[in-house]
Formats: sequence, C-alpha cells, structure tokens
Amino acid sequence: MLDNQLESSSLAQPLEPLLDLSSRQAADIFARAGRAQSNLSKLTLDIRLAGLRKLLDYVVENRDDIIDVLCRETRKCRTDALVSEVLGVLDNFEWLLKNARKILREKRVSTPITLLGKRSRIVHEPLGTVLIIAPWNYPLHIGLTSILAAYVAGNAVIFKPSELTPMQGLFEKLFAVDPVMADSIQVVYGTGKSAEQLIEQKPAKVFFTGSARTGRKILHQCAEHLIPVDLELGGKDQAIVFDDVNLERSVKGVIWGALTNAGQSCSSVERVYVQSGIYEQFVALAQQEIEKLVLNSGDAGNADVGGMTADFQLDIVHRQVIDAQAKGARILTGGATLLDNELFYRPTLITGIEDDMALMTQETFGPVVPILPFNTEDEVVDCCNASAFGLSASVWSKNLARANRVARRLECGAVSINNVMLTEGNPALPFGGTKLSGYGRQKGEEGLLGYTRSKSILIDKDSQKLEPNWYPYTRSKYLAFDQLIKTMFSHNPLKLLKMAIIGLKLETIAKRPR
Repeated sequence: MLDNQLESSSLAQPLEPLLDLSSRQAADIFARAGRAQSNLSKLTLDIRLAGLRKLLDYVVENRDDIIDVLCRETRKCRTDALVSEVLGVLDNFEWLLKNARKILREKRVSTPITLLGKRSRIVHEPLGTVLIIAPWNYPLHIGLTSILAAYVAGNAVIFKPSELTPMQGLFEKLFAVDPVMADSIQVVYGTGKSAEQLIEQKPAKVFFTGSARTGRKILHQCAEHLIPVDLELGGKDQAIVFDDVNLERSVKGVIWGALTNAGQSCSSVERVYVQSGIYEQFVALAQQEIEKLVLNSGDAGNADVGGMTADFQLDIVHRQVIDAQAKGARILTGGATLLDNELFYRPTLITGIEDDMALMTQETFGPVVPILPFNTEDEVVDCCNASAFGLSASVWSKNLARANRVARRLECGAVSINNVMLTEGNPALPFGGTKLSGYGRQKGEEGLLGYTRSKSILIDKDSQKLEPNWYPYTRSKYLAFDQLIKTMFSHNPLKLLKMAIIGLKLETIAKRPR
C-alpha cells in the first residue's frame, strides 16, 4: 500500500521561454492568412479532403515518432498517447473524409406556399481566417481535430499551441504533406501575449480550449471587436453509480475515467457518487485497483498512469488534497508525489468529502478520485447540478430507463451510460459544455458547421409578375391579405383551394395602379 505522507510538489524543469509576437509580426501572419484564404476559396472541397487523406496516412505511418514527441513534452504514458491522442485524431479524420461533403454541401429547403414558385437554398461558406488556441493536456488531439475541421470547411487557420507543449516543428512537418494545407495553416508560438496580439488582428472567429480564467480574458478581448468565440473551459464531471451495476466493471471504468492522462482531461471523472448499498464495496475495490497501477512515462506501453505536464497544475492538485484532508476527508491511498520523482502525483483515493472542500467546487485536473455516497435518484441529480460546471458525466445502472432519465436531467453537454468519456470517442457527437464549462461545440456536424457561416438564398424567376406585398398598399389589398391569413391558418379541409383563389385575387390587385 502506498504511504500517505504529503510531499512537496514543486517541479524544477522549466521550459525554455518562447519569444512572443510583436504587433507587426501578428499583422504579417494575418496578411499571409488572407492571401491563403483567397487561394483556398478557388479550390474545391475534394482538394482539401485529398490533403486530409495524405495527413491521415502520414500520421499512421509515423505514429511512433509522434508518440515519442508527445511523451517527452507531456509526460504521458505511451498508451495514453497512442489511444487518446493518435487514435482519436485518426478516427476524427476518417469521419471528416466520410461526412464532410454531405454536411457542407448546398442544401435545398422547403419554401412556404405563400412563396409558391420560388426555391430556397442554404449555402455554408467559410468564415475566413480563424484562430485556434489549444491546451497542453491533449496538444495533438485537440489541436489537429480543431485545425482540420476548420481547414476542411474552407478556412485559413492560425494555430497557437500551448507554450507548455509547443511540440515545435511537429505540426509544420504534418501539414507539409500537402502544399495547399501547408499554405493555409500557420503555427504560431508564444505565451498568452502572442494570443492577445493575434486576437487584435480581428480573426473571423476564435476557438479556445483551456481554463475558465483564461477563457474570460479571451472573451473580454474579443467582445471589444465583436469577434465570435467558442469556449471549452473544463469541468467537474461526475460519475453516478447505482446499486444494480456489475460492481467490478463499474469500478474499473470509473477509475480509468478519473485517472487516464493522469486525470488531466477536462472530462475526467472528478466526483464519484455511489449509491449507499454498494458504497463500501465500491470504495474497497477502487482502492485495490488504484494500488495496482504502474506509474511511468516514456515507457514501452506497459505503464498505466503518466506524469503531470505542468508544475503549477500539480501544485493545484496537491493543495486541494491538503484542503480536503484538513477539513476531515480521509486519504485511503496516494496524496503525494513519488518520493524519487516529483513529476508524478500518485493516484489518490479520498472519502469523507464535504461540499465546502475545494475538491468539490474547483476543477482538479489531476489523478484524484473523491467518492461520495448517495441514497436516491433525485438527491444525486440535485448534487450534480449544483456544480458551477457542466461538461460531461457518466451514469452506471443496469436499469437503462433510469440511466436515460438521469442522463437527460443532468445539466451538462454529454453523458456516457455504462461507460465513461465515451462520447468523446465518437467523432459524430458534438463536444462542449454548459455553465462555466463554456459554450459552442467541437466535432460532429455541429462542430464542423461552427467553422462556417450559413448564407440563405431564395431564387425567383425574372418575369412580369408583381409581388402582392409590394407597393402600392390599398384597402382592397389589405382585405385580401386579411382573408388569406384567416383561411391559411384555419382548419378548413378546403383551405388550399380557397387560398389559391385568394392568391389569384391578390395578383390581380397587384397589377392595378393606386
């Protein structure tokens, strides 16, 4: 059993600082993006998808080298890098290749009978130059899925990775597989100051994934220029486990959902509510599972949990654990860094949690599993919805009617039933949250269309016909329109015939001079 001695969690390996952009450099980047956007607008979707196909093949063929870079910069274990980053990216690429044409194509929509003879269309156009600011926890997955959706939709893209995981040179090498892609996507390095300079150039839209604190700053700056923003800002996701579940499977699923990527996922399980009848058994099995886990990064694929990426995040996790312990919580295992390597925070199981603890009110973003008992469905839903966050959740129950009912009552953007974090594994499903977890959606049809603006087109024939609603207005025209409304919204089975007669009358009136 791991001992519970609390150790310091300060990291002493700072990255070399990246130079931030000047205003002139930011302007030059946007000028280049504008030229790329102009060139891109002359090319077809098929050309963009052909480049995406090349990129997919390149990632498959070079996945080991990509994983090496990921593990070095994020300290992930190798399996997390392979499955959560590389496989997730490839799944998303494959979905775009199969679905983008249908989603982005011009659509014919219905036209009301009052506009008889006319046709209506919706065209989805690119926004222009979009700015994507990615986080450090899934730098490849979030970066590439966002960039390529924007590019496939026809936009020039400026991408700023986190300064904590810049992976300098990797993205450029990926985009170089296709000349059009390489011309259309620019990677810009630096801190938040570089992001501020880029926003001042007034991108068509900003897509940001990160903390609520930084999200507020970006939203404030964008508001000055009326720049639309999509924000994915993290969560305090709950797992709800009812007492009719397969206990072993539920424990293993919840523990993975809490500790994958060392808990550094916005949709990690950060609150586990277990129905009272199985609470003690669940806690005991969870402790056994956690104490079996192997911690390592840069491994050969045989480690379970990697290290923390950011020293400040490790300190946040540790402070929350100390706060909980000071207020009466019980640490059953973990609660400290490894004695011989402070880059790793040991997976931590905590019980005796109260609502006023930081573990319940703030995002943890680390390998901590707080488990709380509940009695009734209404009780647990109320507890979950009291959170200021609302990203995703998981509900575990053999009773699928109950699980579905609870899923629909939870105030969040996604729910996995009898699984965990699985909505993110389906590229067809949109991803995003509510409340402090932000707004807007990535992935799926909704996410792809978020990189476009819709243009409505109504087509009429060039003829001698005058529209009845045009000038001049006359008393006879007013009365005919009034009769049309009364007939159109009646329940008379002959109303279509009567409307046709009134329509002919209106056309005749429209030809008369005042």
